[in-house]
Amino acid sequence: PALSPQPPLPLCVPQVLAMAEDPRAAVAGQTKRLNSGAEGVERLGENGHQDKRLKRGADEEDAEDQGKKSPKRKIVLLMAYSGKGYHGMQRNMGSSQFKTIEDDLVSALVQSGCIPENHGQDMKKMSFQRCARTDKGVSAAGQIVSLKVRLIDDILEKINNHLPSHIRILGLKRVTGGFNSKNKCDARTYSYMLPTFAFAHKDHDVQEEVYRLDKETLDRVNKLLSCYKGTHNFHNFTSQKGPRDPSARRYIMEMSCGEPFVRENMEFAVIRVKGQSFMMHQIRKMIGLVIAIVKGYAAESILERSWGEEKVDVPKAPGLGLVLERVHFEKYNRRFGNDGLHEPLEWAEEEQKIALFKEQFIYPTIINTEREEKSMANWLSTLPIHDFNSSAVEMQTNNKNSKNSSDLEGSDGCGDDSD
Repeated sequence: PALSPQPPLPLCVPQVLAMAEDPRAAVAGQTKRLNSGAEGVERLGENGHQDKRLKRGADEEDAEDQGKKSPKRKIVLLMAYSGKGYHGMQRNMGSSQFKTIEDDLVSALVQSGCIPENHGQDMKKMSFQRCARTDKGVSAAGQIVSLKVRLIDDILEKINNHLPSHIRILGLKRVTGGFNSKNKCDARTYSYMLPTFAFAHKDHDVQEEVYRLDKETLDRVNKLLSCYKGTHNFHNFTSQKGPRDPSARRYIMEMSCGEPFVRENMEFAVIRVKGQSFMMHQIRKMIGLVIAIVKGYAAESILERSWGEEKVDVPKAPGLGLVLERVHFEKYNRRFGNDGLHEPLEWAEEEQKIALFKEQFIYPTIINTEREEKSMANWLSTLPIHDFNSSAVEMQTNNKNSKNSSDLEGSDGCGDDSD
C-alpha cells in the first residue's frame, strides 16, 4: 500500500542496498575528510578469507605505531544499533552479566587503537559522554557519543572491524574541546513502531494480522498525542520523581502518528516525538496511556489528571518498537558550525547509511520479534489489570500487594532516553 508523502519507513531501498551488501562498506570513505590515509585492504589467507590472526596483529602494530604520533582530539561518533539482547546503552561497570552497547563499543575502541586499554576501564579518562541512555531492547539510528580518541588512519573502518554487524559507527566529526554530547543537545527525536491492532477497541474481537487502522481511529490517536505538546509535569510517566520535583516538567515539541503500512502481512504505524529531553520510561508511558484511552480502558480526562499532583496509574508500552532517531545541536551549530574549524553536527551525507542500517537491522528485528514473541499482544493483555480511576492511597496499597510482569519489564535501571 502507498505510504504518506514522508513515509516513516522506506519500503524499498534497492539503490541503497546496491551500494553495500556488507554494512561495513557503508562507512567507507567517511574518514577522507579527517585523514588522507589510503583505504584499508584486508589481508587474505590462502583460502581467500580474511586471516583474523594476521589482521589483529597488524591492527595492534598499527595502534602501537600510530599511538606515538597520533594526536588525541575531541570527536563525536554517529552510532546506529539494534538494541535487542542488550540491557541498554550505558555501560554497567562490574555487572558483566548485563551486556550493554557501550561494552561492545569500548572493546572496539581499545582493539582498534583509538584509546588505551585503561581508558576503557575508566571512561572519564577519555571524557566519554552519550547523548541518550537508551533502555533495554531499545535501538538507535542516530545516537551520538562524544569522547577523546587518537585520530588514527581509517579510523571508522578499524572501529567497525571490531564491532558486531548490528552496531555501526556511521560518521565522525571533530568538535570543540569542551563539547559534551548530553549537555549540548537541544532536543531528541524518537520513533515508536507498533502494530496497529494496538489501537483496536477492547470490545472488538480482533484478528491481529487482518486488522487495519481506519482513518477515524488514526485521527483520534493524533488528537490525543497532540495533547502532550508543550510543557507538562510528567511525574506520573517515570519513577522516583514527585509531583513537585522541578525536573519532572518537560517540553514536548512534536508528537504524531504517521500513516499505517503493511510489513510481513501485518499492519504497522510509527509514532514520532521530539522533545528537549525525556525521563526514564517517559515515552513508553506516554504511548501506553494513549493506547489505553483509544482501546476504551481509560477516559480522555486521565491525560489532564496525570499532569496534576495526584498519583495516576500509567501503563508502560513495550520497549521493542522504540528507536532513537536523531539528536539536535542547534545552538552549538549556530556558534561553532561555521567557525572555519568545526563542522555543524548535521548528518545529511550519512542519511543513506542510516536508512540502510534501519532496513537491515532495526525494522526486521522489530517486526520479527513482534511476530515471534508477541510483545505488544502480551502487553495489551495486561491493560485490564490497571485501575485508571484509583486514588493515590488505593494505588499505594495495590503496588504493595502486587507487581505484574509489565512493571518488571525493562527495570534494569537504564533510561529510555536522557535526563
